[in-house]
Amino acid sequence: MSIVARLGGIVGAGAVIGGGEMAPHLTDWRGRYTGQARCVVKPASTEEVAAVVALCAEERIPMVPQGGNTGLVGGATPRHDGDEVVINLSRMRRIREIDAANNTLTAEAGCLLAEVQAAAAGAERLFPLSLAAEGSCEIGGNLSTNAGGVAVLRYGNMRELTLGLEAVLPDGRIWHGLRGLRKDNTGYDLKHLFIGAEGTLGIITAAVLKLFPRPRNAATAWLAVRDPTAAVELLSRLRGACGERVTGFEIVARPALELVLKHISGARDPLAAASPWYVLAELTDTLADFDLAGTLEAILGAEIAAGRVAGAAVAQDLAQQQAFWRLRESISEAQRIEGISIKHDIAVPVSRIAEFIARADAALGKAFPAVRIVAFGHIGDGNLHYNLSRPEAAANAEFIAQTPQANRIVHDIVAELGGSISAEHGLGQLKRTEILRYKSAVEMDLMRAVKQALDPHGLMNPGKVL
Repeated sequence: MSIVARLGGIVGAGAVIGGGEMAPHLTDWRGRYTGQARCVVKPASTEEVAAVVALCAEERIPMVPQGGNTGLVGGATPRHDGDEVVINLSRMRRIREIDAANNTLTAEAGCLLAEVQAAAAGAERLFPLSLAAEGSCEIGGNLSTNAGGVAVLRYGNMRELTLGLEAVLPDGRIWHGLRGLRKDNTGYDLKHLFIGAEGTLGIITAAVLKLFPRPRNAATAWLAVRDPTAAVELLSRLRGACGERVTGFEIVARPALELVLKHISGARDPLAAASPWYVLAELTDTLADFDLAGTLEAILGAEIAAGRVAGAAVAQDLAQQQAFWRLRESISEAQRIEGISIKHDIAVPVSRIAEFIARADAALGKAFPAVRIVAFGHIGDGNLHYNLSRPEAAANAEFIAQTPQANRIVHDIVAELGGSISAEHGLGQLKRTEILRYKSAVEMDLMRAVKQALDPHGLMNPGKVL
């Protein structure tokens, strides 16, 4: 009996996809990577995942875990040789439990992030992870890439938002680690092996996630600032005045906004005069009657009077708040419409963001005259998306061919500043060799030792991370 037929016996023949129907599962969101696979299997339960993995392990067939396929580094895309089985978890979409008293929610890996947010809201709680792809990305992928998003400043990334995991190991065994405990000092905290591992150590099938009180009040502003230094200084003053109420603090360079205004229908510039840099700041509070907007307006009034903020638009209602956030969240889509670019997802200490931008801008401008730099990101936690291209299609193709040289300039500066070449997107296929230059031999040896211990045959998502 063929392996496809045997897999069909586990999950049902209709849940095994082959031929042309596999196409959506074989190319990454950016269109950069396309691979081949024996088939795509869609299990509907943890037990089915375990049986599929056990069969593949027995036959030494490599496996590629996949969720919503919205990743940005090719981590969920099979390789070109076509011998892998893609294990897609999109059928596993149950919210297993909401424990409001414990402020936890247990969700299966195939739940859309938006579904988890909605389930939390239904219990008068907040699940704070927020991404532009929240309507299509899945919890398993969010966990596997340790997703960050726009609220990390206040709530942390997925590693901080997770209390327990359930995972299928590379040999098909199930680790039942769905514990909703905030204190559990009984040895190694195993969940952290799987969070951020991009499916190379096993397949996450469910998680216990932290919930928070639901905000009843928000104040959002789109601000013009002269440069990144002014943005970082504003963040410090805003946090000093408002503390944890500062939930989001994003920076957007003018070229990024211009792409959105060009390509995204309905996008409008919130300010009359153009500025080289913008900040999108948001305060939230659980107290509905607290004058959050008045507080923000008073702070911004002082900043404008002192000449530190050049212009400000404070959202007057929910629709305007959403419009501001749509500008920020549409940047990646606008870039995709514009054409391919050399993308960087870097992190440096917040205090060194301005230095990174100044040094990288100067070095790239010298090496590649007329380069267009599209910079934006979560400046509140030191994570910047720093993307490079040329406006003209023919010139851009020539520039993209020089990706290794551009990467070396950007990544070397990041390393010198004590940063990371992958803040929230992961390594996937895109950076698995690049990381060898920036991690020590000891770190790489430790990572390989963990991989060898859990996946000695190298069957889980081969060609990714390591």
